[in-house]
Amino acid sequence: MIFPEGLTIPILVGAALLDSINPCVFGVLIFLIAFMTKMFKSANKMLLGGLLYTAVVYLTYFLIGLGFLKVTVSLGFSTIIYWIAAIIAITAGLLEIKDFFWYGKGFSLMMFPGTARRLRFYTQKIEKLHRKDGWLTYAAAALLGVFVVLIELPCTGAPYLAILAIIGQGNFSAGIPLLLFYNLIFILPLFVIIGIAYFGKSSAALEKWRQKHRGLMRLAVGLFLVALGILMIMTVP
Repeated sequence: MIFPEGLTIPILVGAALLDSINPCVFGVLIFLIAFMTKMFKSANKMLLGGLLYTAVVYLTYFLIGLGFLKVTVSLGFSTIIYWIAAIIAITAGLLEIKDFFWYGKGFSLMMFPGTARRLRFYTQKIEKLHRKDGWLTYAAAALLGVFVVLIELPCTGAPYLAILAIIGQGNFSAGIPLLLFYNLIFILPLFVIIGIAYFGKSSAALEKWRQKHRGLMRLAVGLFLVALGILMIMTVP
């Protein structure tokens, strides 16, 4: 892999991991695991549904990044986007740090309004579909993966945007392996959560853990984003 100036393996891996441990990502996945466990009533089928969901998340996130790079690089917007991404990273980081001290107070990074209601609506539709044909449920779970990625972007997109802006300063073709690698790291914690659920940990226990540590998750993400944004400004191409 060829790294553009300002990007290293630790930065790439750190951004992907911190992006994936966002409480938004954890919360939605825990909800979906609870839903699939209840619906399939089989650990193996829940595992299959979870892995399919994760694969679709990977592909969707990758395609979003690929499209973003193609547009910004080909139209010559990469430098402008770089500055915008740096400012967004610092701003988002400060908001995440704020939530460590005052969680949910004032403005916070969150998913689109009404997301929880729409997610429950779609899962209810999937449950009805499951009663008719169990195999169609997997196709619906795949579509749900695309939907979840899109609604999570306001809450999780800042690290990805920053990395995309840095990659966009280099060669488009050289950026593709970096995107593939970033998104592989991004989904690793999802595999861990699915594995924990598969081997018997209840979704209620996972949600309790998320609630207890969500402030620390946001603090880690926030500190990283502020540092990354400052580094971007200090190393403007």
